[in-house]
Amino acid sequence: MEPHGSASTGRPEPLLERSLWRDRDFLTFWIGETVSLLGAQVTNLALPLAAILAFDATDEQVGILRFLQLAPYLGLALLIGVWSDRARRKPLMLAANLARMTLLALVVLLYWWQALNLVTLMVIACAIGVASVVFDVSWMSYVPVLVRSPKRYVEAGAKMSISSSAADVAGPGVAGMLVSALTAPVALVVDAFSYALSVVSLLLIRTPEPRPRPAARRHALTELRDGLRWVFGDRVLRALALIGFCCNFSMVTVWTMFLLYGTRDLHLSSTTLGGVFAMASVGGLVGAAISGRVIGRFPIGRVYLVAQSALLLGPALIVPAAGPEPVMIGMFVLSFFTTYLGLGVAGVIIVSLRQALTPQSMMGRMTAVFRTLLFGGGALGGLSAGLLAGHVGARAALTMAAAGSALVVVGLVASPVTRLRALPSATEE
Repeated sequence: MEPHGSASTGRPEPLLERSLWRDRDFLTFWIGETVSLLGAQVTNLALPLAAILAFDATDEQVGILRFLQLAPYLGLALLIGVWSDRARRKPLMLAANLARMTLLALVVLLYWWQALNLVTLMVIACAIGVASVVFDVSWMSYVPVLVRSPKRYVEAGAKMSISSSAADVAGPGVAGMLVSALTAPVALVVDAFSYALSVVSLLLIRTPEPRPRPAARRHALTELRDGLRWVFGDRVLRALALIGFCCNFSMVTVWTMFLLYGTRDLHLSSTTLGGVFAMASVGGLVGAAISGRVIGRFPIGRVYLVAQSALLLGPALIVPAAGPEPVMIGMFVLSFFTTYLGLGVAGVIIVSLRQALTPQSMMGRMTAVFRTLLFGGGALGGLSAGLLAGHVGARAALTMAAAGSALVVVGLVASPVTRLRALPSATEE
């Protein structure tokens, strides 16, 4: 029995402790994933804007589109998690990104051929979601293979979170400009190129990935149950998963409602909306950048409590925004900045705890359970946002969403995660 990522990789032990800044393969993966995340941010804004601007989609239809983007996580993530624990993760990631690249290019081609409609856009959005499930379940399980040392999990998590936050900062602004200049469907070509670059980066990685240990018997439902038991049988993982579901539900609900509110009620341009998200997303970049130092200085549970509280209370700042347009936009930026700042710090803690508490043999299934809950919360949030905004109006719906998000803080305070003082020792195989 040995900690995962040591002798099994065939690498000399001293290499385990070196800085990730000197790890060529991790840096290659990190750069490729950063580019891919930037393109994904363009898609996140361009797809609903394509529905609104190109096809005059209703609030309910926008909500359904957002649901279909994330719905595959609800239905497939657990099964794909079982599958990913049976196979090497790198080939799965390559296949997923090739599929996403092809599907996005198809949207652009259909639009140019005047053959694109709202139903087709929804079907392609759902198919992209399936490929995203495969990639997301695989890459989080693949990072420990590259990093190898559990002592580097926080560093790796911080770097990946910085990438996500940097993409959040640049992506919406770039998306807004591209949508204005090229129309929303054509802007998706940028994301197709980003996935192509990610494929190249994966092909350049040379770290050997051990073949998963064959089990005496393989049964998908049994392995799926094992993954569920692992997460829900551990009080820390269980709390992270349930609070994460609520946080993602809140974030996607508010994001979708605000997009509808800004476009239909306030008549803000796509460039302005992109600018709001871009400026606010600096909070996520700051949070990810300071997370390592903050975690090293204060008890990890206390940092988690403050960061998640900021994420959950941020939407309350949207509701009172009024007055001249610059003042309103400033309030919107402050609201999302607060949310993203909390997410930037909390995300590093959450991923590090999950990796430290889970053996490599269970990593895919653990990740799949979390992806099901996190993105399932997002999918239901997007659907709820569209349906609620269609019935009571986007502003009233935002008020209800902000109140519900604030209530989750009560459960957060009772979470056992908030009482942790340090990152637990890595689980052995």
